[in-house]
Formats: sequence, C-alpha cells, structure tokens
Amino acid sequence: MAETTHGTGGLAFDKSKRSWPNEINIFFALLLIIGIFEAAGQLLPYMNGQSFLFDSQGRFDSIFNEQRLRIIILQVAIIGIIALGSTQVIISGGIDLSAGPLVGATAMIVMSFAQTELVNGNPNPKAVFGVWAMDLPVIVPILVGLAFGALIGCVNGSLIAYTGIPPFIATLGMFLFARGVSRWWTEGQPVSFPTEQFAALGSGMMPVFWFLSLAVLFHLILRYTLYGKRTYAIGSNEDAARMSGINVRRHKILVYMIASMLAAFAAVILSSKNLTAQAGMGQFYELYAIAMAVIGGVSLSGGRGSVPGTVLGAMVFGVIQSGFTYVKLDAYYQLMAMGIIIVAAVVLDKWRQQRAAARA
Repeated sequence: MAETTHGTGGLAFDKSKRSWPNEINIFFALLLIIGIFEAAGQLLPYMNGQSFLFDSQGRFDSIFNEQRLRIIILQVAIIGIIALGSTQVIISGGIDLSAGPLVGATAMIVMSFAQTELVNGNPNPKAVFGVWAMDLPVIVPILVGLAFGALIGCVNGSLIAYTGIPPFIATLGMFLFARGVSRWWTEGQPVSFPTEQFAALGSGMMPVFWFLSLAVLFHLILRYTLYGKRTYAIGSNEDAARMSGINVRRHKILVYMIASMLAAFAAVILSSKNLTAQAGMGQFYELYAIAMAVIGGVSLSGGRGSVPGTVLGAMVFGVIQSGFTYVKLDAYYQLMAMGIIIVAAVVLDKWRQQRAAARA
C-alpha cells in the first residue's frame, strides 16, 4: 500500500510520530493516582475500607466526598497562582526561586496597609502604622502588593537580562533578600486584624476563583498574544529570537515582573485567607510551584509547556498531598516523598525531551 502524502512536497505521514496532547497524559496520571489511593483505602487494614474521594457513609448529597475535594482544591489554589508565573518563567528558559520568600515579604507589607483601626471597640493592638494607614479602601493594599512584586520582578529580570547572571543565582539572591525583608518589616512580629473588605478576598472558595480566573487569562495570553509567542520563542532558541527582532532583554524583564506580581497577588490572597501575615509564610512555595509546572509538562529547558498542563499538575500535586494525609503518612515522610516526586518530575521531563528528540 502506498504511503499517504500531504502537500506538494510529498512528505509521508508517519503514524508512529502521532501522539496525544501532553495534558491528556497528565489527566490519566491524575486518575491513576486517585485510583491508587482508593485502592489503599480498601486494602490497608487500618483504613477500614474508607474511600478517598467518594462518600461511603452517606454524609453528602452527591457521591463525592465534598469536604476532601474542597480541601484539595483550596490547598493548591494559592500555590497554583504562583505556579502560573513559574510556568511563564520556565517556558522562557529561566527559573525563579524567589517566589516563596516574596510571598512572606509581600504578605507582611500588604497586611500593614489592610488593617482596621478598631478591634472590638479598642485600638488595633497589632497596628504597624498610624491611623492614616488604617481602614483604607481594599484596592490600596492590593496595589501596594502588586507594586512591590513588580519591583522585585524588575530587579530579577534586569539582573538576568543585563548582567548575564544565571537565573538560579539572581533569584537565589532575591530569595534571601525577600526573606530578610519579611523578618525586618515588623521585627518578626505577625501583622493581623484586616478590614472586612480585605478579608473577603480570600474567604471561602475565593482562592479557587482567583486561581482559575488567572489560569484562563494567562492561557489566552500565552496562546493568542505576541507576549506568549515571544515567550515560547525565547525559551526555544534565544539567539534565533533575538535575530528575529524580539527585544529579548525587555521581554525577560516583563516575564519576571509578571511572575513576581502573581506571587505578590498570591500573598494578598493568603494573608486575606488567614486573616494574618507572618514572616515565615511561603516556605517551600517556590519549589512546589516549580513542581506543579514540571509535573504539568513544562520543560525545564524552556520553550514548551502550557497553563492547562500546570493546572492539571497542581491537581496532581494536591491529590498526592491529600492522599498522603489520607493514608496517615507522617509529616516527615510526606516531605521525603514530595522531594522524591520533584526529582522524579525532572527526570520525567528529561526523558520526554530525549524521546521527542529521538522521534523527530
């Protein structure tokens, strides 16, 4: 039988090189992980036949364990916002290790401008500034946080673009600087008692709303705008992107600014959700965000990945975390296991690259 050809060039269509979108593979992996935890609930003697995601005791109106589903989605939503920024940085061929400490520093600064003047009729005992900085419109702390994030991202991007410092080193330096800022701001003391309007930003399922809304927005931006095309082009081949007329330096600064602003917004939502800000907030968030992106198919060598993949990667991450708690795995074992998963995700990324090169 003659080979099927397409176009005037007579190129043969090779079925062996056809593959599913990577997001489908991640979705199937998510289902497999859920199946493993469901089986663990049935097979492990101490679990007493419990179900991981389904309602086996008639507590809810639906067949699902709604409480566990809410917990899974909520626990990945805030880090997922950071992961959206990490996705863009990694696609552009960089890395950002400063996001976690930036969350802590931004939370402290933002909460200082989101405080209410009176608490149960008495002056706010955690007041950082005077009356002039209390009961401000909710937009003020949000803008302060985004401005601080933009400043940090601009410094990160400028160091990388204009000095040639590797992204790992530049953002590691900012990692330490931001953590120092968070501890210096109030000498390590927590900042509490926000206004009702600020508290509403992170109440209930609002973190999930912000995460999904931003995911849709940046999916459209990366897929359909010049910003997205240039981000992929720089990550795929920076020299070729430069020769094609792209201002690589300016674009890198923009990418890092957007990533840091997303981390800052995550800090706004986190401090609103917790009704307090502490210097230690955001610990390991940068690593978890990178892991979500890599699990979702973002290539650490740049030029490949997608926001839907990162969203699925966040869900995989959340299911694994919740599943470890479900099977009563001790916290220190959970940290060990998450470390193994992060390394495994990087190894899988390298394997995918080698496989794609071999099939090309």
